[in-house]
Amino acid sequence: MISSALLAGCGAAEEPFAPWDTGEVITGVGGGPASGSGTGLPDVPGGGPGAGGGSSGGWPSIARLGPPYPIVLAHGFFGYEDFAGAGYNTYFYNLKHTLAESGETVYTPAVDPFNSSAYRGAQLIARIEEILAETGHEKVNLIAHSQGGLDARVVAHERPDLVASVVTFATPHKGSMIADVALELVAHERLQEVLDDLLNAIGAPLYDQIGNETSVVAALEQLSSPGTEEFNTKYTDAPGVFYASFSGRSGRAKGGRDCMTHEPAPFVARFDADLDPVHPLLSLTEAILDGGFGESFPNDGLVRARDARWGRFWGCVPADHFDEIGQLFGQSPGEGNTWRYLDFYRAVIERLRQEGF
Repeated sequence: MISSALLAGCGAAEEPFAPWDTGEVITGVGGGPASGSGTGLPDVPGGGPGAGGGSSGGWPSIARLGPPYPIVLAHGFFGYEDFAGAGYNTYFYNLKHTLAESGETVYTPAVDPFNSSAYRGAQLIARIEEILAETGHEKVNLIAHSQGGLDARVVAHERPDLVASVVTFATPHKGSMIADVALELVAHERLQEVLDDLLNAIGAPLYDQIGNETSVVAALEQLSSPGTEEFNTKYTDAPGVFYASFSGRSGRAKGGRDCMTHEPAPFVARFDADLDPVHPLLSLTEAILDGGFGESFPNDGLVRARDARWGRFWGCVPADHFDEIGQLFGQSPGEGNTWRYLDFYRAVIERLRQEGF
C-alpha cells in the first residue's frame, strides 16, 4: 500500500491481544478441505471464471518438476512491475535481478494495482499457470508484500495444487486502520466514484494492466477491518500449504510483545537491536498506528505488527513499508539501521529451501 492518499485519521480503541492464546502465534482461520473449485473467483480479463480459462482441477497426469520451486513475488496495493514503462523502477526494487544472479528462478507478475484480492488473486492464478507451464514445475513459492499477501492466500485457497508455500511481509491480515480512515474520508458514494474515475484516468498511462474494473475503493474495503474479517472467513488456509509471515517495525520502535514469537528466524533476530527511522511520507500514519499514548503498537507506517501475523510468525524487521521492498529506489533504510532488504529476501528463500520447498 502507498500512503500519500491516506495521511489522516485518529486512533481507535484497541482490542485485547494475546499472541500466546493458542500455544502458538496468531495463525490463519484454519483449514477445511482444499478448495480448487474456483467458485470464489470473479471473471477476469483473458479467462473464464477465476483464471486460466476457468481451469479448476489439478494439472494433467504428467511428470512435473518438484522442489526447489520457482519464486513468485506478489506486489501490494499500488504495485507494478515496470512503472510507466520506464524500465528502471520496479515495485521490488532490483530484487528480481539480484536473486536471478544467485541462480534463483524468480517471477514478478503484475496484477491490477487497485482492486480486491479476489479479483487480483484470480489474475495471479492465471500468471502462475503460465509460469508453471513455462518452467515445468509442479508448484511455486509465493513471497508477498502488503495486499499481495491476501492475493497469495486467495491463490492458495482456490488452487492449493499450484502453491507450495505462502510467505507474507507486512500484510494486513487483520485489517488496516489506515484503510478504515481512508474509507471514512470518502464515505459518500459519489466521492468513491470520483476517486475510482480519477485513478483510472491518471493510472491508465502508468499501468497497462488497469482497465475499467479498477477500483481503489474495492481495495480499501478489502483492507479495512470489516473487509479482512470477511476475507478471513472465506479464504481459509489450505491443508498442505506452508504459511509464514513477517512484519516491519519503524518509528524507532523496538518491537515488544507484538513482535514476540516462539520461533524467531535467525536472520530476523540478529537485527533486534536495530531501530528504523520512518520515512517522512509515512511519519503521520506511523504515529496514528502507534497510538501515541500508553501502550505502543509497533508498525511499519501502514500495517501494525499484530495485524501482520499469519501462520508461522518469524518476527519483525527494522523497516518501514517502503524499506521492505527497497523503495524509494533502493535507498538505505536509515541512519544506524544495518538491515538490508536484498539480504533479507535471500535469507527468506534459503529458509524455504531448508523447509523443503
